[in-house]
Amino acid sequence: MSVRRHASYNLVGSILPLLLSLVTVPIYLKLIGPDRYGVLAIAWLLLGYFGLFDLGLGRATSYRIAALRDASAESRANTFWAALTVNVGMGVIGGVALWVAARLFFGQAFKVDEGLRPEILTATPLLAASVPVATLTGVLSGALQGREKFLQTNTVSVTSTAMFQLFPLGLAWAFGPNLVLLLGGALSARLLSALALGCLCHLELTKGHPRRLDRREIPLLMKYGGWVTLTSCFGPLLVIVDRFVIGAVLGAVAVTTYTVPMQLAQRLAIVPSALTTALFPKMSAQAPEEQRAIGAMATRTLVALISLPVLGGVFLIEPFLRLWVGAEIGGQAGPLGRLMLIGFWANAFALVPFTRLQASGRPDIVTKVLLIEIPPYFLALYLGMTHFGLLGAGFVLVARHISDCLLLTWAAGRDFRNLPLLAGNLALLALAAAAASIWSIADIGWWSSAVALSLISLATGYWALPKEIKAQLVGKLRQAGLVNQAGN
Repeated sequence: MSVRRHASYNLVGSILPLLLSLVTVPIYLKLIGPDRYGVLAIAWLLLGYFGLFDLGLGRATSYRIAALRDASAESRANTFWAALTVNVGMGVIGGVALWVAARLFFGQAFKVDEGLRPEILTATPLLAASVPVATLTGVLSGALQGREKFLQTNTVSVTSTAMFQLFPLGLAWAFGPNLVLLLGGALSARLLSALALGCLCHLELTKGHPRRLDRREIPLLMKYGGWVTLTSCFGPLLVIVDRFVIGAVLGAVAVTTYTVPMQLAQRLAIVPSALTTALFPKMSAQAPEEQRAIGAMATRTLVALISLPVLGGVFLIEPFLRLWVGAEIGGQAGPLGRLMLIGFWANAFALVPFTRLQASGRPDIVTKVLLIEIPPYFLALYLGMTHFGLLGAGFVLVARHISDCLLLTWAAGRDFRNLPLLAGNLALLALAAAAASIWSIADIGWWSSAVALSLISLATGYWALPKEIKAQLVGKLRQAGLVNQAGN
């Protein structure tokens, strides 16, 4: 199976839930209101953060099983059982920790209508129960990815995400916007997903082998997973702290205004994530020079794939938001959305050195880079929020993602050969954001600047394509009769 096919599975598995969310978010806002939706947004952030009790075993299991590609099936089964045993215990501990943290935050710090607070506190045990399910799902998925079973994992993921969004929505429609029902429906969806992944792991890894805990596997997993855990611990601080600050200072409605464009912009990560997830098992078995070459090719491929769509998104996100969630929220969220798209565009390229470091067995370097970033980011976020409100948080997000990309690239071997290409595309996106903020979609300036910058981005993307991919593209165009034999 090729990397391209695996990346395609990953991409489809990410796009389908995105399309579903485009439909369900306005319905959620209508059925449960912006206050409850803001609470749900914070709840999912908490759940994602406390997933760190996975101890990095999802990624470690994937790395270890990929490295055991040529070993015996029993060795891979032993790795799986060791990871699963440790993971279940830590997931329970994580659930208890989340229950305590959620009660403290929602009971005291979070600004919300007092009539809603008892309902939130009643729902927190269900949120806590989701932690062991989430960590278990991580190990099961990691084991299958280590065996390059991307079609199966993405099939389960798409189905699970659909249920995760539709179960709570159906309950809200049938019984009203109660957070206990909403979180209960979401938990049920995750349980079904874990059951399906467990069956697949049995067929692929454990069938015919005894359930045996090989204690020698635990240190190997924990050594790798420990650094991944620290990354999972500190990394989300850089991702979610902005919404906690907004919730504490400006309230639940402001969280919704910030979260709505964030949900769209962060979906940009599906393309680089699909590619780097497919590359990870193969990179794990390659020498450093080959990893370097694969990383450079991946960066140029990403430039060609995402720069033009992001540029179009910068122009279209505010009109889309106004149509999608209404003029009031859309008008306030539009400028934020432009900044977030640029930030997540930069973050896409940080995933390449991030994956290289983890595939080479050095997740510790990733953690150290994140630790360096945290203090200046917190200070910049405070100053940006204090002086510029939500827009200040948006500008700081862009600066953080650019810094993240540069620092990880430096740490992964100082391979800056594609830096001029990235800088040129960043300049195009900045020009697009400026034009979209000056003119509205009804102005000729908006259309002329959108067309001109898009043509430049299209040409740059074609130039950036690796020769192998470009040759395949030209060959397909020739077969379709769209270019002659000279390639014109």
